[in-house]
Amino acid sequence: MLLDTYRRVATDLRISLTDRCNLRCTYCMPEEGLQWLAKPELLTDDEIVRLVGLAVTELGVTEVRFTGGEPLLRPGLTGIVERCAALTPRPRMSLTTNGIGLERTAAALRDAGLDRVNVSLDTLSPETFQRMTRRKRHADVLRGLAAARKVGLAPVKVNAVLMPGLNDQEAPDLLAWALEEDYELRFIEQMPLDAQHGWQRDGMITAGDILESLRTRFQLTAEGEDERGSAPAERWLVDGGPQRVGVIASVTRPFCRACDRTRLTADGQVRTCLFATEESDLRGALRAGATDAEIAGLWRKAMWGKKAGAGIDDPSFVQPQRPMSAIGG
Repeated sequence: MLLDTYRRVATDLRISLTDRCNLRCTYCMPEEGLQWLAKPELLTDDEIVRLVGLAVTELGVTEVRFTGGEPLLRPGLTGIVERCAALTPRPRMSLTTNGIGLERTAAALRDAGLDRVNVSLDTLSPETFQRMTRRKRHADVLRGLAAARKVGLAPVKVNAVLMPGLNDQEAPDLLAWALEEDYELRFIEQMPLDAQHGWQRDGMITAGDILESLRTRFQLTAEGEDERGSAPAERWLVDGGPQRVGVIASVTRPFCRACDRTRLTADGQVRTCLFATEESDLRGALRAGATDAEIAGLWRKAMWGKKAGAGIDDPSFVQPQRPMSAIGG
């Protein structure tokens, strides 16, 4: 069990497979990209499977989310999924992706045992997409979404970040499109995890702004805390349901009290929170010959020290040095 001093139990593992990405989203990294981790620094396939296996069989993890960077860039991804699907007990497995490359990999990932996907798409406009990501790949993302739906990686969730002056008026259009295409849309407040450290609280599009915009066209009925559980998204029934829309308000309405996540970076560091400024090294222990029991002990110790909250609302908040692409969102 991964327990902390506030009696929260981590059962959801988010594991970054790579820090590399084939987009350059303005809220994540600069146009020239970043200094990527060298291959020897990354966890190997065997190390990833060993850590996931340890989390599932010894530490109570029941859900595994593969993230990046862009996880579809990870060589051997399908094999990693297949080996994790063979674990007993079998974890529920999902993937967070920008959708580029999903058209050609969706069926293989499903066959390997992947249960569902989250795909990032912030706009319906190819031109706005290019401005936000600095790449002309909008059509590739749409085809990837369609492929995931076709092969049954459901529910297909779409994550959207709204940015002032770029796509801040698109919330109702995005929701109308998602309802028509049978995708579950979730808006995510922009978080202070950009490599450039250019995030500003003033002027950001908040959950309140998003809901106000959506209500100009849709009737929203709150689902309630009992339905939400430990999920990061608050959800609303749209026009009476059954379809829903979610908002992840990490900045203005943090959900730290119910957090059930533990995180591993692509280079094998335990992070107790996206906004943590400290990490605990499992890669070093792995490569030094530590036993499963010893690694489990290090992981438990790391999670025991998890803080009460992210601290974004505290004046002393310090943005982590490592950007989203290195942490795994």
